[in-house]
Amino acid sequence: MKKVLLIIFLFIGVQHIIKAQDFEGSVTTEDLELKKYAKDTAAHALFLNEFGKSRIDMVSDDHVRLIFDYHARIKIFDTKGLEHGTIEIPFHHSANGETTEEVSDITGTTYYRDDDGLMRSAPLDLKKVYTVKDYKYRSTVKFALPALRPGCVIDFKYKLVSPYLDEFRNWDFQDEIPKAHSKYDVHIPAFWVFNATLRGSQKLSKSTSEVERECFSSHGAKCDCSYITYEMADIPAFVSEDYMTSPKNFLSAIYFDEVEWTNPYTGAKTVVSKTWKDIEHQLKTDEFFGSQFKRKELMKDRIASVIAGKTDELEKAKAIYAYLQKWFKWNDITSIYSPDGIKKAYEAHTGTVGDINLALGAALRAADLNTELVVLSTRNNGSINMLYPVINDFDYVIAKVNIGDKSYLLDATDPLLSFGLLPLKCLNDKGRVINLDKPSYWMELSGLQKESTTRSLDLTLLDNGKLKGTIINYYRGYDAYLKRKAIKKFNSIDEYVENQDEKLPKLKILKSNIANLDSLDMPLGETFEVEIDAYDNTNHNRLVFNPFLWEKITKNPFKLAERDYPVDWGMASDDRLILTMRLPQGYTVETPPQTVAFKMPGDGGMYATSFENLDNTFTFSNITKFTKPIYTSEEYPYLKELYNKIILTEKADMVFKKK
Repeated sequence: MKKVLLIIFLFIGVQHIIKAQDFEGSVTTEDLELKKYAKDTAAHALFLNEFGKSRIDMVSDDHVRLIFDYHARIKIFDTKGLEHGTIEIPFHHSANGETTEEVSDITGTTYYRDDDGLMRSAPLDLKKVYTVKDYKYRSTVKFALPALRPGCVIDFKYKLVSPYLDEFRNWDFQDEIPKAHSKYDVHIPAFWVFNATLRGSQKLSKSTSEVERECFSSHGAKCDCSYITYEMADIPAFVSEDYMTSPKNFLSAIYFDEVEWTNPYTGAKTVVSKTWKDIEHQLKTDEFFGSQFKRKELMKDRIASVIAGKTDELEKAKAIYAYLQKWFKWNDITSIYSPDGIKKAYEAHTGTVGDINLALGAALRAADLNTELVVLSTRNNGSINMLYPVINDFDYVIAKVNIGDKSYLLDATDPLLSFGLLPLKCLNDKGRVINLDKPSYWMELSGLQKESTTRSLDLTLLDNGKLKGTIINYYRGYDAYLKRKAIKKFNSIDEYVENQDEKLPKLKILKSNIANLDSLDMPLGETFEVEIDAYDNTNHNRLVFNPFLWEKITKNPFKLAERDYPVDWGMASDDRLILTMRLPQGYTVETPPQTVAFKMPGDGGMYATSFENLDNTFTFSNITKFTKPIYTSEEYPYLKELYNKIILTEKADMVFKKK
């Protein structure tokens, strides 16, 4: 899946200067007449050509900048492809706007055939280009190409100039639509050195490296440049499916990480690429990270009453965790840092992930508990680059408290997370454990926890065609967290129960009870006394029942013929259903549920059902079990088949009739 391409900028004697080559030629009649892409006939649009160029150079205001030029030509086949005619160009800036990237030189044209079959072109009106602020540090330039219609070809260009030289432009070869050809040119003066990594399953069709002599000059400082070209042809679309981490982990792309740079005017060299020991030292000494974690004296008085009278370490930890969960409200900002310090965040009752969990770590240390921090990258943020340590890869921090021979990972940003339970977004590969007194180390995050649901239905079929009885649902682990979250969205439990009643039209809830809603360390229980109409809406002479009342699976989430990336649940799961049904005298089960037994290789999971009929009582049980948090591409066909069996089983109704 990953191929590492290490670029060492050694100049090997190539004397001539190579000029970057954008693709040439205008849109042709063949482009307009193209009805579909032969290599992907289902594609709604296609990159006919794509070119990018990045270089570090002087600009008109006599500053050194990173300059990125982009040019794309896209064929739109049908109405679904029209969305690719709306272009978004994100750019970054400082909070006060003093340091910012700039987007300029935007041009665009749509080529199409009019009602008479004549080839026309419609240029972009720059008055319809606008900018929106996404958040504090990022804005987006947006525009839609004119005269969009199925069959048209769009062609657009822009330039982006950036002061952030350390953030050399990455390049995505793969996109959600296929590309016939994609080319990326980079020009890097010898004053700067980067590592380049090629990710993804696709191979480069061409890669060249040359030298440009004295291509960079600034106030008497001169140097040669590396000129490197990466090309890829016939690139398939990247199709995202359910149960995956960030697509950027798997997209075929070139990523750049700065190694070092030399000041052109003083000759002073700065080594940017770090070891994990460097990262550890940086975090421990950082004013907004390690220094905040060390502030146990600040938290000592604040937790004194919380742990008063408690001698057991686990009791202390749970009390501190519950206290800070309720004290803080997360401001939805994901960061490992406490930007204004935990004291200010504590007084404001709100803060970033870093504010809250660094305060938690300091409070646990104030109670003399063995506490560490874990920095990680969330699932949407992507994987950590193990080869080239980059501190900005981390976007989340949690506390790790060690009690006896057990460790508990804690995130106090969500008041519904039980002690030791993490949100799914944190279950992503590995995290780096930061200990104030010992060297840092890696720990696995995937597979640390489980989710489990058991549904027990005890029903009796009455002579009037109604089913009456009790349904008990038990939720454990992460399932209990998700169910609590769903219930808390309503103003009251009664409102939640009423909603359940409305969602299941043939079911009437007579009584209900929710157990352990606020006891986060306990399983969540739902008990419903119900009455269910068993008459078939199309034939009242038939009595039918389907026990899969909640979350019935009707569509297979796995649709690809092959999947080049893993299926990542984040955790193992166990779902069970047990039905006990009593029938009146003279009734029998005309259509019993299908008996299924399917087991994945290597005890990776299973799906099984059983049906037993004795006199006028029958039992039906169903179990779906995934024992692993992550499944490989080779296991994908088995997951796909397992879901096919689930869908067939849950689709079929039980039919009852008089003997």
